[in-house]
Amino acid sequence: MDSRTVALIRTTFKAVAAEEGGPEKLARSFYAILFTDHPHVRDFFPAALDAQRDRLVKAIGYVVDRLEEPEKLLPFLAQLGRDHRKYGVTAEHYAAVGTSLHAALRAYTGTEMWTDEVERAWDEGIGLIAETMIKAADQEDTPPYWTGTVIENRAVLQNLSVVRLRLDQPMQYAAGQYISVQIPARPRMWRYLSPAIPANANREVEFHIRAVAGGWVSPAMIGHTAIGDQWLLGSPLGGLGVPRNTRRKMLMVGCGTGIAPLRAQLMAMTQRRSNPKVRLFVGGHHPCDLYDLRTLSELAVANKWLTVTPVVENEENPWWYVDSGDERAGELPGLEPRRIGQIGRVVAAEGPWKDHDVQIVGSPSMVQTTKFRLMAAGTPTKNIRHDPLF
Repeated sequence: MDSRTVALIRTTFKAVAAEEGGPEKLARSFYAILFTDHPHVRDFFPAALDAQRDRLVKAIGYVVDRLEEPEKLLPFLAQLGRDHRKYGVTAEHYAAVGTSLHAALRAYTGTEMWTDEVERAWDEGIGLIAETMIKAADQEDTPPYWTGTVIENRAVLQNLSVVRLRLDQPMQYAAGQYISVQIPARPRMWRYLSPAIPANANREVEFHIRAVAGGWVSPAMIGHTAIGDQWLLGSPLGGLGVPRNTRRKMLMVGCGTGIAPLRAQLMAMTQRRSNPKVRLFVGGHHPCDLYDLRTLSELAVANKWLTVTPVVENEENPWWYVDSGDERAGELPGLEPRRIGQIGRVVAAEGPWKDHDVQIVGSPSMVQTTKFRLMAAGTPTKNIRHDPLF
């Protein structure tokens, strides 16, 4: 795709995004056109589309920002294509989505901006997306989805549980990747979760799940999951991971359940003969949010290449929490003294990190804030990695 085509696509989309309510209006228009012209496609989507509309716009934005980086974009689209097999989609469905998005963009931007050249640019861009996803799906020989049976649902905090499943067949995901998950209580509402352990011969997967206030799915995952329930899991996604034989030092920053994909990578690294130095900062609002310190302590004691630093914004736990003692960093061996403050600020101040490869995992706001603070402190943008924020 040439630079002129990329510029036309990017300019059009940014014009939509810049208008107040523009992204939401575009998404609403897209789904209205899609379901009117192709009513059979409606069955692939949940009844409530709020989260779906937001995810659509963020996904388009993510793709548009990487049109000039095929080495990053094409693997991402291929992963999406493999994952979308769980819906049972075909080339016909991709065509329906493409024509509906094309129509929504044309209707929203108007005749003044939507020239013949812009139309050709979007045709090429949408064609590239569909072709890459379809090709990857057609070439994949793994299952379109896996079934996992719940074998443990352990409450860690009032709003956080560790759920362990046993898969019906092996899944070869890389430590650090994430997976789309559907539970029986919320059909067609897929949510992304990161395994907290590497792929293993026992076919077990462990997820750390925090209930989002007002959320549709995460509270049900915690409150309505029973032993024996069967969840569906899509194909692995994401590009986090520490390459074998690398000598570059690592900086890992995780908040809340964001520790899960980082912990999985650390566990996988313990099986290697040699590893680079790794600095892990694990953060939360309160000490009790550092719910996995005991595991991290054991990893740090057993592996001298790993240094773990706990960070909290408040020194005291909330009034409703009964302290079990596990979160007292000073009582666990192998951990650095606990820091107090916002994690992005704390990590940036402990640098410089110019010679480190960086991974950041957490909420979108935490990831962006930490990334900007590191960049302001001199960390090259190309050294910082995080998964798409949608």
